[in-house]
Amino acid sequence: MLSRRSLVLSGSLSAVMAALLPMGQALARSPQPPRKMPVLFIGHGSPMNAISANPFTQHLQRWGASLPRPSAILVVSAHWLTRGSTGVTVNDKPATIHDFSGFPAELHAMQYPAAGHPALAAKASALVRSGQAQLTDQWGLDHGTWTVLHHLYPQADVPVFQVSIDYNQSAPYHYAVGKELAALREQGVLLIGSGNIVHNLRATVRGAPEGLMAARDWAQQFDEAAKQALLAGNREALVAYQQLHASARMAVPTPDHYWPLLYALGAAHGSGPARQVFEGFQSGTISMRCLQWDA
Repeated sequence: MLSRRSLVLSGSLSAVMAALLPMGQALARSPQPPRKMPVLFIGHGSPMNAISANPFTQHLQRWGASLPRPSAILVVSAHWLTRGSTGVTVNDKPATIHDFSGFPAELHAMQYPAAGHPALAAKASALVRSGQAQLTDQWGLDHGTWTVLHHLYPQADVPVFQVSIDYNQSAPYHYAVGKELAALREQGVLLIGSGNIVHNLRATVRGAPEGLMAARDWAQQFDEAAKQALLAGNREALVAYQQLHASARMAVPTPDHYWPLLYALGAAHGSGPARQVFEGFQSGTISMRCLQWDA
């Protein structure tokens, strides 16, 4: 599974530096002091949400209209996994990646033509001190990013860059990197973790309607345990998620979709408890819980 979404980080240094120069000049000319941004976690669910009208996507549209306008958006997506280092995209024009198959042609044809922000990407890379970080132009915007931004910022008029998940690392590392990236909030960067608190594709329920309650007890129990830890501000329990509830093994069989929550949690260090922006389940067991930590 990892090989489909992982990336050996590479790229021309000269190309990276060439991309940085004009964006750095533009950043230096910015006349307005940036506003500190909130932090979001979004349960993104199926790629089909990009072209579906349902309670989740309708709520994303209302949520986006209520958010302050950022200088850029940094997304940690469950669908960019690397090994041995943390990647940061430095593309001036990141490609829309259709990292899925078997979906309608309409979905495969979708584009999210947001610009990148190489200057802020370089700052993000420099902030990562818990491990190695590397700038790369060998990734773009995967579906964990563009399927939700399509609803939050439909004009694609805010620059976007991604930070990868180093799959060699453990949960405390991902939380620590989130804390290190938090400084970007003061520069007007909206930090988003995009995954799902409960995500087990082998245990979804075909034909289950979207609803507030899960179709299986284990999914409901783990999602509720995470909600209570979030309301209590119990970050330690959320980092040690394997001990959060007896259902953890079923709810989080692999950590790729859970770990984006830890980046958001770390980036929100110093903020109060998260606001529960949306909750519910798709496909019976996939938690669509969305959160916001205010500035």
